[in-house]
Amino acid sequence: MSDGIMSKAATMEIPISSNGDTGSLPEDDGLEQDLQQVMVSGPNLNETSIVSGGYGGTAEGIIPTNTMKGCLVQPHAARGASSVCPSAAAARRMANPDQAAGSGLHQAHPSPAGGGEEIVRGIAVEKFDIVKKWGINTYKCTKQLISERFGRGSRTVDLELETQIELLRETKRKYESVLQLARALTSHFYSLVQTQHALGDAFADLSQKSPELQEEFGYNAETQKLLCKNGETLLGAVNFFVSSINTLVNKTMEDTLMTVKQYETARLEYDAYRTDLEELSMGPRDAGTLSRLDAAQSHFQSHKDKYEKLRADVAIKLKFLEENKVKVMHKQLLLFHNAISAYFAGNQQQLEQTLRQFNIKLKPPGAEKPSWLEEQ
Repeated sequence: MSDGIMSKAATMEIPISSNGDTGSLPEDDGLEQDLQQVMVSGPNLNETSIVSGGYGGTAEGIIPTNTMKGCLVQPHAARGASSVCPSAAAARRMANPDQAAGSGLHQAHPSPAGGGEEIVRGIAVEKFDIVKKWGINTYKCTKQLISERFGRGSRTVDLELETQIELLRETKRKYESVLQLARALTSHFYSLVQTQHALGDAFADLSQKSPELQEEFGYNAETQKLLCKNGETLLGAVNFFVSSINTLVNKTMEDTLMTVKQYETARLEYDAYRTDLEELSMGPRDAGTLSRLDAAQSHFQSHKDKYEKLRADVAIKLKFLEENKVKVMHKQLLLFHNAISAYFAGNQQQLEQTLRQFNIKLKPPGAEKPSWLEEQ
């Protein structure tokens, strides 16, 4: 079949105009389909013929390729005939006509990177939507905040809850002041204990080197050592007091205030979308406004639910915080009072009993911070 197709294509006359343009070809649907089939399946070089000739070459110039040796010379050449020496490139093109036909005749194959591009495009669209929603929400909240500051916008207020929140903030400020003073007391008292320890060592050394004052230096050294020991016991109690107040202020109260901040943000968003819904409700009711009104109603309801949930969370945390604060401070204030009283009264037994009562364990006098290997 391929021999007949190529022979038919070779014997067609292609008229050339004077300016070199090709004229109209006679329509032959069968030839066109055959050529397409050849381009797809590929010819067999053993059955293909090569035409050599001028403008009006005839079928006499057809030479079977299985008889070619070297240069091809047409024995019965028409006018303008010449010898044909097929090159290696021409032979490759003939052997693979799909490649020689150009990229326009190749079948389109889907790119393996197409799926990846779709995924990247989807991620980009998702991020754009997130930024868009964030921008709209920020704009509405900023507008509501400015309106409240200038007294033009309405604000949702829970008087009882707002009072409790303000009381918590005031209590936290006062407890922070107590914590700062207690740390200063610990620092100064630690310096006092170190000084007493050094003074006791100095008295003990002088009692050995001054025989005439050995007794006086001796009992002063014993007194300073006793004060130093009691001071270390008192430091243990004060450090426990400071640690407990620090946990109450910077963890328990701070956690509640973080929930309060989330509640206040939710309240601002709730008021912003409530104002937006009210403005749309007062406007004209056309098709576009109705769709925007439905969307605004949906956003308002979601922010209302969030606001009410956080308001309930804040109320519960404030209640538990108050109960926890009373328990912790009752214990710590009793510890602080008993330890200070026993120390300045010189009652060593009562001071040690106070530490046992509150399960406070002191480190040995020479104990240092464990090394990083021991902490692993």
